[in-house]
Amino acid sequence: MAYMTDIEIAQAASPQKVTEIAASLGIDEKYIEQYGNYKAKIDCSFLKDHASDPDGKLILVTAITPTPAGEGKTTTSVGLADGLRAIGKRSVVALREPSLGPVFGIKGGAAGGGYAQVIPMEDINLHFTGDFHAIGAANNLLAAMLDNHIQQGNKLGIDVKQITWKRAVDMNDRQLRNIVDGLGGRMQGVPREDGFEITVASEVMAVLCLASDIVDLKARLGRIIVAYTYDGRPVTAHDLKADGAMAALLKDALKPNLVQTLEHTPAFVHGGPFANIAHGCNSVTATRMALKLGDYIVTEAGFAADLGAEKFLDIKCRMADLHPSAVVIVATVRALKYHGGVPKADLNNENLEALEKGLPNLLQHVGNIKDVYGLPCVVAINAFPTDTKAELDLVEAKCRELGVNVALSEVWAKGGEGGKALAEEVVRLCELPNDFRQSYPLDASIEEKLDMICRKIYHADGVQLVGNAVKQVKQLTELGFAGMPICMAKTQYSFSDDPTLLGAPKGFTVSVRNLKVSAGAGFIVALTGDIMTMPGLPKVPAAERIDVDENGVISGLF
Repeated sequence: MAYMTDIEIAQAASPQKVTEIAASLGIDEKYIEQYGNYKAKIDCSFLKDHASDPDGKLILVTAITPTPAGEGKTTTSVGLADGLRAIGKRSVVALREPSLGPVFGIKGGAAGGGYAQVIPMEDINLHFTGDFHAIGAANNLLAAMLDNHIQQGNKLGIDVKQITWKRAVDMNDRQLRNIVDGLGGRMQGVPREDGFEITVASEVMAVLCLASDIVDLKARLGRIIVAYTYDGRPVTAHDLKADGAMAALLKDALKPNLVQTLEHTPAFVHGGPFANIAHGCNSVTATRMALKLGDYIVTEAGFAADLGAEKFLDIKCRMADLHPSAVVIVATVRALKYHGGVPKADLNNENLEALEKGLPNLLQHVGNIKDVYGLPCVVAINAFPTDTKAELDLVEAKCRELGVNVALSEVWAKGGEGGKALAEEVVRLCELPNDFRQSYPLDASIEEKLDMICRKIYHADGVQLVGNAVKQVKQLTELGFAGMPICMAKTQYSFSDDPTLLGAPKGFTVSVRNLKVSAGAGFIVALTGDIMTMPGLPKVPAAERIDVDENGVISGLF
């Protein structure tokens, strides 16, 4: 049987005009800024004007530790929102924007899949409304003003060997990780070591996603630390007088983007930090807007629950005063067998022994959500035709031992109709009382917070500070930043900082080699293992399959 590709399904859809989607939510046209017929930005003044409106129930979708077999978190998020509509609930989905890095790299797009997608899929996966370009421009304006300040006399006394700010581009480009620039003579700049981060890892992205309004955005931009002086004082974007111009570049990017699913469920797609190297959540403004407009709001956080969900619950919910009602943990039988040691080529074969060996990964994520964060959860099994009844029964039995239900999600093949069972369980969970709490208190020391995340969430034996991290803890504490939450930068492929340790490893410690304050975002980034903030392209990039014909029709996106 021949299946349509994701892009073919999206291109065959009959979308409603975005003004109709907005009207279905009751958004007055004065707040709508159209980008063609099917995309719009909603002005942030909507939130101010509707501050007293009640909020809907917030549902977080997260997943098990990712594998090459795939999990389908975004697909499940979209399908759940459609499924909630299918059972008569007023739902809205709030997602992140895809980065061009994965689109042209290994992962592909991030607009869902099959019959559970947000559209226009091509636009969302490519330039969309230009938010990422604006973020990159603001990031690089700050870099240019920093280097120009040094070139023009360096009045602030910046130590060029203590510059922490990097340039940004929204592309996987390992060539730019470490560079030397300013060459060519005295008038061409000051020669120094430099580097690029992918745009989604820029602190400007985190600032945009966590800012509550334009005033907060500008204040956060001003607090960004770009370097240190010869006597150890931090130099900020405000010191360089760059915050106003940066905010001007981001004025429109701050406004959430409204689109729709294949089934016309309203979707906010806004902001896009990675969860392995940033905080991995969509924007606070989009989430808050969705909460005012629906009774059930589905959002996702990147990668597995030890990364995206931890940061959503410990950073975003804390900063924005959000209170989730339920959590969905997405898993596949295939991925669990991979965690149990089965090679990718053999995942279609029934293997209960390997499935049982891989199940602790799922159960550990479930336990964290229930026991550490005090939230009710459901396991969504993203169905594959190769799943056998015996395998599905085993997953259900093991989850029931923890008091958690399992729902089969068939949204990839059936859209909202395939998400009804999951939607019914989510609605039930949302009515249960919960004891939501964070995994660590803010008044703990930096070392204590790192240790609590590693022990409680990763189930490690503790944390070890190595290299620069030892003196950085002392420096950041002396500068007054110890009260900030921690944003862990860690491999997404394992609970540990070693990507080869699958399942639910025990008997390991996590090595933190670098600590960097993101004073504008309001957290401390802890880099573990070999994690990098600029990915590289694979041997066969997805870009090789992407094309456009003489009619402007794009192919090869997935």
